[in-house]
Amino acid sequence: MTLYDVLIIGSGPAGLSTATALARQLHTTLLFDSGVYRNARTKHMHNVPTWDHRDPAEFRAKAREDLFARYDTVRIEDVTVKAVKKLEGGAFEAEDEKGRLWKGRKVVLAVGVKDLVEDMEAMIPGYEKLWGRGVYHCLFCDGYEDRGARSAGVLVGGDVSNAGIALHMARMAKRLSEEVKIYTNGDREFGRELTVSAGKEDIEIEGRKLVRLDKNDGSGVTVYLEDGAQMTERFLVNKPRGKVNGPFVTQLGLELTDMGVIKVTPPFYETGVKGVFAVGDCASPIPAVVNALSMGALAAGGLVAQLQSEPR
Repeated sequence: MTLYDVLIIGSGPAGLSTATALARQLHTTLLFDSGVYRNARTKHMHNVPTWDHRDPAEFRAKAREDLFARYDTVRIEDVTVKAVKKLEGGAFEAEDEKGRLWKGRKVVLAVGVKDLVEDMEAMIPGYEKLWGRGVYHCLFCDGYEDRGARSAGVLVGGDVSNAGIALHMARMAKRLSEEVKIYTNGDREFGRELTVSAGKEDIEIEGRKLVRLDKNDGSGVTVYLEDGAQMTERFLVNKPRGKVNGPFVTQLGLELTDMGVIKVTPPFYETGVKGVFAVGDCASPIPAVVNALSMGALAAGGLVAQLQSEPR
């Protein structure tokens, strides 16, 4: 069995960045691509110089193209990894969904995070259909294209779990919309907390329970309330809770932070298990493409140092 220097699980920006940097030092790398991406529902990525307002699929395709065009030490397998274990002697073995085994000296988890949209859907019917297409989780990523809107809303729930977060999102939305409402979905205590915290800010607190959400003909969102009232918003803002993808945290005995991402040590992002690194959204409270790219490149620095100082 071939022993690769590094097995990288995940082929989003973080994994691609790690692979590119490792290739510059001629390290053999096997990159696994499951074809599942957190931003798959969006057609435009933002805040990435030279790639602003372009399809993230184009970014991934170009990164892969560049890897193959210039470097011959990187291999990509379009397959899902279902298990990873550490072997005696310190190497790692990965098993893919086809039952094939792969061996590497180091492992990088670039597996991303799954947004638990289904939990918000259970609270507010219609949420899942509008996720990424009317319900935005980040107003750096989305929202600018809707600037000048008459009204927008913030939904309480998921990671929007306290007044500070809700008001922060509302203030960002207010930069893009004339009016902003925070929908507490019938949570009276949360509503009272918001009212006190907001003070004299020009932000409306809507305390009625939500029945459902739907896209309207004007490309906005209609919010249906329990008493039959309807509100029209150009867009809504909410961040659902997230969960690290895959079974690898349990399989490798990794620690999570209080925010539910893999605990790593900067600047090289090694986990508490020697030889296991984690980069991108799965190991950062700040989910952003540029951050994932940076983490991948820096992790490669740590990997190179370990690989070149250890006997094969």
